[in-house]
Amino acid sequence: MAIIDGKTHAAAIRNAVRLSGIPCKLAVVLVGDDPASLVYINMKKKACEEVGFDFQLFNLPADSDMEAVAKLLKKLNKAKNITGILVQQPLPAHLDKNEVVSLIDPNKDVDCLHPVNVGKVVAGHGLLKPCTPAGIITLLKREDITIRGKNAVVVGRSEIVGKPLAAMLLAEDATVTVCHSKTEGLEDICRQADILCVAIGRANFITADMVKPAAVIIDVGVNRNNKKLCGDVDFEQCQRIASYITPVPGGVGPMTVATLMENCLRAWSLQNG
Repeated sequence: MAIIDGKTHAAAIRNAVRLSGIPCKLAVVLVGDDPASLVYINMKKKACEEVGFDFQLFNLPADSDMEAVAKLLKKLNKAKNITGILVQQPLPAHLDKNEVVSLIDPNKDVDCLHPVNVGKVVAGHGLLKPCTPAGIITLLKREDITIRGKNAVVVGRSEIVGKPLAAMLLAEDATVTVCHSKTEGLEDICRQADILCVAIGRANFITADMVKPAAVIIDVGVNRNNKKLCGDVDFEQCQRIASYITPVPGGVGPMTVATLMENCLRAWSLQNG
């Protein structure tokens, strides 16, 4: 069994981005002051500083309406010194997430949530990639794990992870099954997986009896269990069965931020021909 060290892979990617020397600037829009969002934003700011990118936070009041958000995004779309735009999730309940992300210039959409970019991911030819799924594909490739022809099971169908990850695994010639909370026979389906990717948001949901011997396990979950950070996979049980497994923390998470830095480079390329 091998534990996939996402921190080491992410550091190598950030170093490659830094060595590119391309002058990018990431604009992050935050509506309100959610403490968890501020933690994630600080991680992105730190990554930008490490690779030599400029970073700017645009903080709107929590009661901002769609008109105020649209006005800011229009300004950022036009700003030539802004390479990438990211609207931090979750948004306040009165704002429509889909409407907000559709206002971002697709060539600056470094979260890859604009409908145009989502469509390109499904079609298999988008330059901008959704950060967490792309980070997972990169991890698999950097570990020389074969994707082509393998049975890949994705547990979770979110628009941020599950759906785009399934599309990207298909583009790598895997045979993909997507499961969710209403899937019948979920345990049996998981046991067929050569590559098991879990993003369901339930602590220790995947247990050893649901894992095929020598399977590759990618744990995307971030939960707290008795104040301890853990994933959606029972790591202690499943590491004895898996051939490869990502830990939580230190697995997929660092790759998400590293991929965001790569997306800033890709966005710069789109804007500069």
